[in-house]
Amino acid sequence: MKLSHIILKCKSNSRIAQNELFIQYAPIFYSIAQRYIKNSHTAEDIVSKSFYKIFTKINDYNGQGSFEGWMKRIVINECLMELRKNKNFSLTLSIDQLTEDIKVDWEDKLGYEEILSLLDSLPDGYRTVFNLYVIEGYKHREIAEILNISINTSKSQLILARRKLQLLLKKKLNYKLAL
Repeated sequence: MKLSHIILKCKSNSRIAQNELFIQYAPIFYSIAQRYIKNSHTAEDIVSKSFYKIFTKINDYNGQGSFEGWMKRIVINECLMELRKNKNFSLTLSIDQLTEDIKVDWEDKLGYEEILSLLDSLPDGYRTVFNLYVIEGYKHREIAEILNISINTSKSQLILARRKLQLLLKKKLNYKLAL
């Protein structure tokens, strides 16, 4: 079934179309949730909540813009709501206190699971800002509004996330080279 037909059927509460949409997008949304949430059960819950919201709000989608983008935004917002419930993103550092990023030269490409493992090792604040900025393409001003933090906090968390990822990557690559 074409996506436009699935959307139309979902708007009329067709369980078959809803199931088809779920089967097609659940793995994608789960991988998005995993980037933000470490606990796999919580990530699964977020996917379920997101689909519930998608199905109950589908009539709000007016056909402008990407439907997949509209759904992804719902998933990301559910992840952020979960993080806000449990975490504090108020880390504040002056940008002047941060030094240049550590440069790591590497030629090997990491697999998805290795990258996800590296992201999982980041503190929640770092991981959330990194995901929103690097992967989702939000600007620091938008991240600051979404997370209710200052723009400088968003910038410092991104710098610290990159620094920590670079150190972890360097450690991982040195370990691989030692084997």
